[in-house]
Amino acid sequence: MNFQLSEEVELFRDSVRKWVDKECPKDWCRDLERREHEYPQELWDKLSEAGFHGIGIKEEYEGLGGDIIIQAVFMREFARNAAGLGWVWGITSFSGAKSIGFYGSEQQKREFLPKMAAGELKTAISFSEPGGGTDLLGGMKTSAEKVDGGWLINGEKIWSTGADSSDYLLLIARTDKNVERISDGVSLFFVPTRSEGITTTPLPKLGMRALSSCSVVLDNVFVPDHLLLGEEGKVWKDTTKTLNNERIMMSSMCLGMIDGVLEDAIDYMNQRRAFGKLIGEFQALQHVVADIAMWQKQVELMLLNTAWLQSKDLPCAMEAAMTKTIASEYACKAADHGISILGGMGYSAETDMQRYWRDARLLRIGPVSNEMARNMIAQGLGLPRGF
Repeated sequence: MNFQLSEEVELFRDSVRKWVDKECPKDWCRDLERREHEYPQELWDKLSEAGFHGIGIKEEYEGLGGDIIIQAVFMREFARNAAGLGWVWGITSFSGAKSIGFYGSEQQKREFLPKMAAGELKTAISFSEPGGGTDLLGGMKTSAEKVDGGWLINGEKIWSTGADSSDYLLLIARTDKNVERISDGVSLFFVPTRSEGITTTPLPKLGMRALSSCSVVLDNVFVPDHLLLGEEGKVWKDTTKTLNNERIMMSSMCLGMIDGVLEDAIDYMNQRRAFGKLIGEFQALQHVVADIAMWQKQVELMLLNTAWLQSKDLPCAMEAAMTKTIASEYACKAADHGISILGGMGYSAETDMQRYWRDARLLRIGPVSNEMARNMIAQGLGLPRGF
């Protein structure tokens, strides 16, 4: 079994790494992140100028092409410096390269994908609801009623990251309540954020502070028929397929943060002196770094395996859940150790360890909690439903 990236992908990885270090240095990203609720437009524009929004979008729609492996490689290299701000690229990439590309009609692809590839259109994902959390279907109260020429949507979404700065919401709503299975009667809409009846409120949070996560209230919001994605009432089963992509991307972000933690820890240990020697000579700290390096390699191998399965259109739901769980937990542990290695400077807002720690902590919770991921893994092994 060969886990080596192809020469072409390695060249892409190296070029992205150089671009990230030049255009998105850690101190610059750190400054962007601390501007609470101030969208980092400068970062979006840099990605647009480099053409990176086109990754994963087919060339026939003016994108750069590339499969999930290319997307994962980019996210890893980007997150090494950007950390949670990687979602500035990742959210629209998920909506465009996967959701519009997967569910959209040919007309919808022609209309939206070139704009996404050019960085002219931003999206946000509006799936979660205040009373639902991980229980998306059971807690879904948002409804869409058919009217002449379109739909009227009512309800509330929460933790919709970037909703206050996006052009469209990728939103799920119940279009039929009289169904035998709870997964039936759910539809997907591409909702313009400037539609009358939408109220968006940023929520204060621990990490990724510049990239707002929002409450979105919809009061009789009209959405025309041509912005329904996929088949009415039958989108849920298909949506679960794209969620594997999201978990792979999230794992890539976590791996990038582990890379950043390890890089910063080694650099500091080779400079800081205490008790008459470099702290890099202390065996206790060497063991911590060795643990982080082993976590890094485990996540890397699992990520490559899962991304390869997805790229071949092979089943990978369990692998995606496993990789996401391990990656997010190791990223949190690595960042926590990184803070301890830097001591007081690790807790300081002048370094990035605290930023990695704050950003990584969210990824154990959403968009699927690690507890729910473990339920999925157990069921996949033949155990009965535990929730």
